[in-house]
Amino acid sequence: MQTRSYEIVDVFTDRPYAGNPLAVVLDGEELRTEQMQTLAAEFNLSETVFVLPPSAGGDYRVRIFTPVEELPFAGHPSVGAAVTLARLGRIPSGDVVQECAAGPLPVHVADDRATLTGGEPVLGAEVNPAPLLAAAGLTAADLVGPAPRVASAGMEHYFLPVTDAAVARASVDLAAAREHGVAKVYVFSWDAERRIAHARLFGPGIGVLEDPATGSAALAIGVLLVGAGLLPGDGRTDYTVVQGAEMGRPSRLDCQVRAEGGRTLETRVSGQVVAVARGEIAVPPSA
Repeated sequence: MQTRSYEIVDVFTDRPYAGNPLAVVLDGEELRTEQMQTLAAEFNLSETVFVLPPSAGGDYRVRIFTPVEELPFAGHPSVGAAVTLARLGRIPSGDVVQECAAGPLPVHVADDRATLTGGEPVLGAEVNPAPLLAAAGLTAADLVGPAPRVASAGMEHYFLPVTDAAVARASVDLAAAREHGVAKVYVFSWDAERRIAHARLFGPGIGVLEDPATGSAALAIGVLLVGAGLLPGDGRTDYTVVQGAEMGRPSRLDCQVRAEGGRTLETRVSGQVVAVARGEIAVPPSA
């Protein structure tokens, strides 16, 4: 029976059994896509990352899967994989380049922490809040702040700004999400004085009812906040995202945005990684 080594790590936390759990499957170069998808469904975490040799000049390559689909890029698999590979001696600490379907992305690894630079910042169109509110079990009375809209820094997200109390009581409504075609919604409140976003991500359409920590959205929210004038439009600014407490998986994502003339040029997200398990998993039969 063929097997692959794997590790389970908790990402965006300084202690085990918090943050966002991640399966890191090593030596994935001979696995077929359907085998990776089967393994991701077996782990049944928000994401599983498969490590492969680089093919375009980077230090390593990854493929990232939810239980139901492959993603071009995601934050907590990128941070978790980098720290795990450095700890195992497979990549050096310091500045490395991760290859993924979204392209090469810079990562800086230092001890148990990695800092990921996101992809191209894109501030998308404003969107109708009604479907997003319905999918999150909220109403128009909960809206506050900038208009709901799409933003991306490597992966597109739908941002729904609401009151802090609404973030705490939000709950995914599967029937409403199906009715309105909402695959995912990022619900957040913004504390301007402390520059902290309190966030939750519901992803019924990608096989993740709720995600404890979403690095790709933490990158993209910087694009949104600059575009809305809630963060400075020039220079580098730090901000923080807290997520997962409502799930019993508190997470902290330390972020930075660099802007010029009111336009985001770059976003970064940083977090700690804690190893909690390792083992061997059988390779599924290939179709």
